[in-house]
This record gives sequence, structure tokens and C-alpha cells, in this order.
Amino acid sequence: MIFENSGLEKVVVPQDVLQNVMNKNGWVLGGSWDYERMTFDFKYEIPEGIYYLRLPGYAVDGDVGANNATIQLMDPYMGKHYFPTGIEYGSDEHFPERIVEHAVNNIRKVTKDLKVLI
Repeated sequence: MIFENSGLEKVVVPQDVLQNVMNKNGWVLGGSWDYERMTFDFKYEIPEGIYYLRLPGYAVDGDVGANNATIQLMDPYMGKHYFPTGIEYGSDEHFPERIVEHAVNNIRKVTKDLKVLI
């Protein structure tokens, strides 16, 4: 599931500002980065399964590994984790309404927080 037109896909933000806002809102970077890209995750563990809300971005300037990048964000998306194969993002996946609603609200909060700071 892709959350199109969230407003985040238009945001270009310094890496340190992005990291602070994402941490404040419960998103984790973890090992999901390389020198040009970052992906923040928000994990949902519910009885129906494990779901991940993800926000990707790429460096338009600087280096992610050196913590001096300027990041262009992309559309957030959601997938369901299946053991042992990993996360599936297909259009045939079912996402419980309560986590979709929470994801939309979380995306709105992140968007608002970023726009205040940049």
C-alpha cells in the first residue's frame, strides 16, 4: 500500500532534522541506510501479523554515512511481514483499517513537524 500525495514526497530536509523528527514520532532508522538512501520504519505488531510503515528518502546532497546529507523524501508505503520470506507490498495484501488510520495520522504528524522546522 502506497500513501500517495501525503506531502512528504515534496519535502527536502537536512538529515539531522529528519532524524530528530522521525525519532520523536516513533520511527526507527536502524540499519536501513547506505551512503545515498535512508528508510525509516514504524512497526505494528498486532494479532493479525506484523506490518511496517516505511518512509524512504535519498540524498540530493552530501553523504548519509557522514550524517551531512540533504534528503529528498518519497511516498510512504506499508507492507506485511511473512516469516521466513520477508515483507510483502503487493496490492493483494490486506491491511487492518485501524493501522491504516494510525499510519495516515502518523504521516500527517511527521509532515506537520517537518514543515514547521524547514
